[in-house]
Formats: sequence, C-alpha cells, structure tokens
Amino acid sequence: MAEYHQQQQTEKGRPSTSQVLAVVILFPVGGILLCLSGLTLAGSLIGLALATPVFVICSPVLVPAVLTIGLAVVGFLTSGAFGITALSSLSWLINYMRRVTGTMPEQFEHTKRSVQDTAGQIGQKARETGQKAQDVTRP
Repeated sequence: MAEYHQQQQTEKGRPSTSQVLAVVILFPVGGILLCLSGLTLAGSLIGLALATPVFVICSPVLVPAVLTIGLAVVGFLTSGAFGITALSSLSWLINYMRRVTGTMPEQFEHTKRSVQDTAGQIGQKARETGQKAQDVTRP
C-alpha cells in the first residue's frame, strides 16, 4: 500500500504523456497563428498607407456617406432595442398580473366591483344632470 501511494506522488510531480503531447503539438500551431496575425497586421497597415491619399481626395463624399450610414445603423439598432425592451416589459407585466390574479382573486374581484359601482354612479349622475338640463330648457 505504501509503495502505491509513493508511486502516485511521483507521477503527480511530472506531466502526463497527454499533456506533453498537447504542448508539442499546440506550441508550433500557436507560433504559426501568431506569425499569420503579424502578417495580417502588416498588410492592413500597408493597405491603409496606400489608401489614405484616396480617402483624403474623396473625403467630401465619404464623410457624409459614412455619417449617414452610421446614423441609419444606430437608428435601426436603437429601434430594435426599444422594441425588445417593450416586449420584455409587456411580458413581465402579463406574468405579474397572472401571479397577482392567481394569488389574490378576492382583492381583484373587490376592485373590479368597486370600479363597476363607480362607473354606474357616474352614469346615474350623468342621466340626472341631463334630465335637469332638459327640465330647465322647457318653458
């Protein structure tokens, strides 16, 4: 038993075969990808240096075009964000009302009856006022 425990401790100190194999394979791949990213950066800088005179010559056309396109994109994105916000708010409100109605139906019914009574009283007052107005206009 002691020998097995001692063997596990020595194996913990050194990397496994799969770890060594991963380093041997991935190290050159990482180096190649790093070189490719450097070449891409250099190509982008050279292209920018060559295209800058064209941008300066065409800037009276390009700047307003870029601003127009940029503002249109921002408008569409803002509209979408407002739409998503409205839908999520409406969804939250519907779920909240379902929870409230499910947990407190008595209070909801009481409020509903109260609103109906108030509407009935306002209708009665309107009828009475209309009747009084007709009585006043008759000789």
